[in-house]
Amino acid sequence: MSLSLLHPRQQIERVMRLIYQHGMTTTSGGNISILDDDGSIWITPAGVDKGSLTDQDIVCIKENGDIEGLHRPSSEYPFHRAIYEKRKDLRAIIHAHPPALVSFSIVRKAPDTNVIPQARQFCGKVGYATYRLPGSEELGESIAAVFEEQYNSLIMENHGTVVGGSNLFKTFQRFETLEFCARSIIHAAKIGEVHRLQPEQISRFEQQENKLPEAEETHHPSDEREIRHEICRYIGRACDQGLMISSHGTASLRWNNDDFLISSTGVNRRFITPDDIVQIKDGTREPGKLPSRSVLLHQEIYRQNRDINCIITTQSPHLMAFCLAHQKFETRTIPESYVLLKDIPSVPFGDHLDGNPTLPQLLSEETPLVMIENDSVVVTGKNLLETFDRLEVAEFSAKSLIESTSLGEVVTISHQEIEDLKKKFLS
Repeated sequence: MSLSLLHPRQQIERVMRLIYQHGMTTTSGGNISILDDDGSIWITPAGVDKGSLTDQDIVCIKENGDIEGLHRPSSEYPFHRAIYEKRKDLRAIIHAHPPALVSFSIVRKAPDTNVIPQARQFCGKVGYATYRLPGSEELGESIAAVFEEQYNSLIMENHGTVVGGSNLFKTFQRFETLEFCARSIIHAAKIGEVHRLQPEQISRFEQQENKLPEAEETHHPSDEREIRHEICRYIGRACDQGLMISSHGTASLRWNNDDFLISSTGVNRRFITPDDIVQIKDGTREPGKLPSRSVLLHQEIYRQNRDINCIITTQSPHLMAFCLAHQKFETRTIPESYVLLKDIPSVPFGDHLDGNPTLPQLLSEETPLVMIENDSVVVTGKNLLETFDRLEVAEFSAKSLIESTSLGEVVTISHQEIEDLKKKFLS
């Protein structure tokens, strides 16, 4: 069933469940609303456990002010109403207190989305609303005034965040992307200086070509259909593990020779289906579908590296810290990290765009991962399981490295110990 065909009650319940399960709100915190076509506002209730919310708990406030439902509407309803009155293009709002964005809120700063092109693309520049009493008309006026200036995301001073969008699922992508961006900045600041992108760099990212010529026809034999399901399964798993977010992340798998299947652009990764996978055959794309923006990069990697059968390009918060801080990612920490990841090179932002051959030339059996400054990590393998395992180990290792900064200096495995590992596991 298409997400857009779900009733507003069901949409709100599903998105609140995602927000709660992924640690972006608490039992009592946060609220979600949808502006319906008839002018009604559907909104989460006051005083109901977010961890056990059902669609029947959602409250409807009619355009004339009448309330329908089992509970009182959220106490923050006034600012939802005020935003909708100022911004006729917005049809959904999320307010919550996710930890990283609250960190910015309590030091009275807004995260700079120019550090990651996808964050800038989804969130734009982040607004800032001064503190007002929660639930008050004054808070609604303060927040709505910022949205009226065409901000779609804002930090509430000493409170949390509010984001809006044209529908609830796009609003969730914006919300999740903003929290991810904030978290990545915080982690990066622990290991070095956070580097931002220039407008021309972001523009180059947005203009990269993914419109391969369309194939005249596409066939879907059983092995191809199996690959579609496998890609979807691992993308869903990556989202559940915090290795991918709903707005960004690409997985592809070689099919025959240089032909491959790849996830499409613009799809919500948390709800991806086999029909969202695009077949790339003989340099053409499946009719009517647009592959990921990184399709030319994947195509060039497969062309240059016959031993690589799977590629995942993604952003996970601890790996992205090294990308934002432009710091070396040390893998010689524990045997698993070095054996699975080897040494990981880093390339400047831009070396991955439009099929640039620089990055594909770095990848090999001896170099299965490459980090792209301010963008993502590229992980490769013989199959999806191996590639996913490497991604998990890389993110876990990055987290350990960042957390070790509060304990002391990292001591790496010695040169002789590395040689012993190579002989036992890599020869």
